[in-house]
Amino acid sequence: MPALCFVLFLGMVAGCLATGQPVAWALSGGLLLFWLLGLKQGFSNRELWKMAWNKCKKSLTVVSVIALIGVITGVWRVSGTIAYCILAGVRLVTPRLFLVISFLLCAALSYVLGTSYGVSSTLGVILMALARSGGVSPALAAGVVLSGVYFGDRCSPASSAAGLVAAVTETDLYRNVRLMLRTGFLPTLLTLAVYTVLSFRCPLAGLDAPVLRALNENFSLHFVLLLPATVMFLLPVFQAPVKIAMAASIASAAVLAVVMQGVSVPDVLRAAWSGYHPSDPQLAPVLSGGGVTSMASSYVIVILTGLYSGILEGTGSLEPLSTRAGALSVKIGRFPAMIVVSVLCAAILCNQAVTSMLDEQLLGRVYGDREELAMDIENSGIMIAGLIPWSIACSIPLAMLGADAKALPYAALLWLTPLCYLFTKRRFYPASQNV
Repeated sequence: MPALCFVLFLGMVAGCLATGQPVAWALSGGLLLFWLLGLKQGFSNRELWKMAWNKCKKSLTVVSVIALIGVITGVWRVSGTIAYCILAGVRLVTPRLFLVISFLLCAALSYVLGTSYGVSSTLGVILMALARSGGVSPALAAGVVLSGVYFGDRCSPASSAAGLVAAVTETDLYRNVRLMLRTGFLPTLLTLAVYTVLSFRCPLAGLDAPVLRALNENFSLHFVLLLPATVMFLLPVFQAPVKIAMAASIASAAVLAVVMQGVSVPDVLRAAWSGYHPSDPQLAPVLSGGGVTSMASSYVIVILTGLYSGILEGTGSLEPLSTRAGALSVKIGRFPAMIVVSVLCAAILCNQAVTSMLDEQLLGRVYGDREELAMDIENSGIMIAGLIPWSIACSIPLAMLGADAKALPYAALLWLTPLCYLFTKRRFYPASQNV
């Protein structure tokens, strides 16, 4: 019965993707399916709600962070911060190396901050605006940004994902980081090669004169407009909580919007809530967007996945999979089995953290070396979750960037990492015969 529910759920997801309907409909259907499954297993509605809510309330912290990110993307636009960054970027970025430079910038910043969301919502938004203004495909640019932000999300000592893997596998975080950098060297090198080729084939064109003129006419541009971005980037480096950094960035951008751009306080609040929508038709394709409401689909996805993953956890519906996962590892090898388990967990539970925990729960017993287990999770579950369009690890960064699943084929690092590790694992664990 659980297997049938999983199949039906994945069928609903596939149907939504094929017809262009919001994935939230499939997630709602999944919640109903797993609720009915719980009832059939003998749980009461009250018990099921308690399971669902206990998991969902933990997701509300994520919802609040997403809302703050939405505010940032709105006030950065109305304050002129992104407009200034666009003009500065045109002067500083080599057009024929735009994509590879974008990847390196995102990778470096994500390694320092350890957050895919934080980099997507700040540097990623700036790079996307620059790409749109310079005629680079938004799907291509978003794929490059996604690769960059997941570089640090996977192997930064500051990453919550890396910390979680170290905790569930009971391994040393910093030794894991060194191993991740080693196992990530080849896919990163290949990613750079791919983006170098694409950079020359899809260079950043110069901004059209009307767009340049519109930016200068609509904004008072001064280097002080970099303050909100500087605050957002530097405070986490000095161990400030991410919400404090976001609030400080929002406050500084709001002040600049009023003082530098002459925007009224109600208009700043409107941009924070529903986004910035310039009246100049030249700027609309480049700067429109942002705001709390722009992240609406992300809120729904986070809440729904929290609800039904709580039911799955509470009812033990995933427990029979452990025996099957162990048997699969004997047939095809540990890492190939980890890939299969990661794909299923990320597709069904739509959550990177839950995928990492279930990878350990379902396959941990077949590993004698805990460091090998940690590397296998890092090189599969952490990256694969970012490739599932309806997973919050993928859908939220794409929503911040104003992109969709068309970006995923260009997120080279996310699919090259498990692929390269599949063929090179024996180099790192030569004693392991069943990889």
